[in-house]
Amino acid sequence: MDGSLAFTPVRLGALRLKNRIVLPPMQQYQGTAEGFATAYHLHHYARRARGGVGLVILESTAIAAEGRLMADDIGIFTEAHVPPLAAIAGAVKAEGVPVMVQLSHGGRKSRPQGGGRLLAPSAIRYTADDGMPEAMTADDIARVVAAFATAAERALAAGFDGIELHAAHGYLLHQFLSPLSNHRNDGYGGGPGGRVRLLAEVLAAVRSVAGPEVPVTIRVSAADYDPGGLTAAEVAEMLAGLVGQGLDGVHVSSGGLTPTPPPETGPGYQLGFAREIRERTGLPVIGVGNIRGRAQVEAALQGGMADLVAIGRPLLVHPDLARVL
Repeated sequence: MDGSLAFTPVRLGALRLKNRIVLPPMQQYQGTAEGFATAYHLHHYARRARGGVGLVILESTAIAAEGRLMADDIGIFTEAHVPPLAAIAGAVKAEGVPVMVQLSHGGRKSRPQGGGRLLAPSAIRYTADDGMPEAMTADDIARVVAAFATAAERALAAGFDGIELHAAHGYLLHQFLSPLSNHRNDGYGGGPGGRVRLLAEVLAAVRSVAGPEVPVTIRVSAADYDPGGLTAAEVAEMLAGLVGQGLDGVHVSSGGLTPTPPPETGPGYQLGFAREIRERTGLPVIGVGNIRGRAQVEAALQGGMADLVAIGRPLLVHPDLARVL
């Protein structure tokens, strides 16, 4: 296709990608009770790397035992978690594809194993049926920042090429960003500058262990879909303050802070958010959201909505999709 962008190389930080198709992080529900990755994960990610994508981002990987999202997710909160993750990273890279890992803490949406504490910026439940979280203390915040840095150090030792920080879908970093879930009156609450502070501190801590060359991206929800919640403009304002602070790109999603669904989920329904964040921050953007074919990918890239495009569920069904787009 003349003028095609999908299969042209692109840089994400210092990392050179052979094309602009990304396998985004998608939970596989195949971890052990202790949060270990398995042979399933190794096969799953290596197979999709073989299918022609330019970048693989490993699913949400917990940085702390109390921050696990569910009983069958995976984690990186002990040294023992590193070897199976290293095997996955090695298998993907053996296919000639770089691999990043998404680091997360679930906050009030966590499913702590073994009776761990449920933490959040403020003591506000996710829903009336969920547990009441504890408002995090200064010590709690410091421990979470340190846990993200330690997890990043372990991930790089395991061979991952980059780090994505999960600040979307209602998990802890998103909870701090949104005025709906963050009612703090200290330096981590209030206006956008306070609400973005934890994310800025996590980014700085991860960058300090990653060094200047390793790509570090952030996944955000650009809309909460509830009155008074985050909008793409406000998210862009907060991210703009991180430009020059070690942020290499933004992966733009939406929703998840509350059970409120998006008003529509048609083809490319989140790309408008991606365009706004790209234009307001100048950062490279990964666009995602019901993108299934070559025409949609090209429209997103040619139209300035994204620099890379993530294709999710279709790659679960058709691992070679990137080769036949």
